[in-house]
Amino acid sequence: MTHQGNYKQPTIFIGNGTIFFVCTVVIVLLFIANLFFGSVSIPAKAVVQAIMGQEVEKASWGYIILQSRLPQAITATLCGGALAVSGLMLQTAFNNPLAGPSILGISSGANLGVAIVMLAGGGTIAAGGITFGSFFSVLFGAFIGSMIIMSVILAFSSFVKNNLMLLIIGIMIGYVTSSAISLLNFFSTAEGVHSFIIWGMGNFGGVSMQQMPWFASICIVGLILSIVLIKPLNALLMGNQYAENLGINIKHTRNTLLIATGLLTAITTAFCGPIAFFGLAVPHVARMVLGSQNHKRLLPLTILIGSATALACNLICILPGESGIIPLNAVTPLLGAPVIIYVIVKQKRMAQ
Repeated sequence: MTHQGNYKQPTIFIGNGTIFFVCTVVIVLLFIANLFFGSVSIPAKAVVQAIMGQEVEKASWGYIILQSRLPQAITATLCGGALAVSGLMLQTAFNNPLAGPSILGISSGANLGVAIVMLAGGGTIAAGGITFGSFFSVLFGAFIGSMIIMSVILAFSSFVKNNLMLLIIGIMIGYVTSSAISLLNFFSTAEGVHSFIIWGMGNFGGVSMQQMPWFASICIVGLILSIVLIKPLNALLMGNQYAENLGINIKHTRNTLLIATGLLTAITTAFCGPIAFFGLAVPHVARMVLGSQNHKRLLPLTILIGSATALACNLICILPGESGIIPLNAVTPLLGAPVIIYVIVKQKRMAQ
């Protein structure tokens, strides 16, 4: 087994301060671009007026900017960072460069939780006589599903030491959950199946401004938990025994990682769909750019690159303009798959 501490990638030699500054500027520019461009053509002056709270020539323009484009841009920023940092934590915890929420079946668990709520529960979950609204019921289903799968994977990782075998177990778990989802689709109504299929295509437009405070709060809590884990994650790069010698509580670290990854995967999957490749590819891009495994710099950079990538993908999705919007999961593999192929080929060459 090769520790990630020995996992090397080609680096782009840029000063750390410059890297973070450039990423921040790119995020700001992409965020602004997401406000100015969309499937509906709106004059730049009207966009500025709407953002400044001024009266817009057409009321519909103001509504589109403030109630559609703005929450969509915020969602993409948070979702990209959340999925990217989830992938980074999983790759470090499982000591596997190909670990990620989708590969290990964690996203599939969240999908199953959402499917149960949308297809079998009618959008609500009754617990203890209390019926939660659709926002919390969908989130609850996604969180429980992702946590269960994450717990199963962590249990297997305690005695399955082979990286490839662990990946295969995650893929098999994904197949099992997909089978369960297929059964739910079969017995569901046509309307429920249609809604679930549309949700499964991925979309950053699933969070309204009314839901945004809850969505943003949960994402931020998960990101804060990931930042708290920076020191333990650095220790885990050298192996569990080394981390224990440094006084790191492995069990507590894994539990915190479980909660953080579960929260981030659940909230993003519940309201944006099962978005592929962000958690798998972005951490590798961050490593190549930074040229370091130190999570003190790597983790924040992964969040920034994840946010920038998500905003870029959202822009690509609206390229057809008035002809329609491209599904998000039709775009992410085009950006993520080449990165993973490159990493696999590079690893093979280094092993020879």
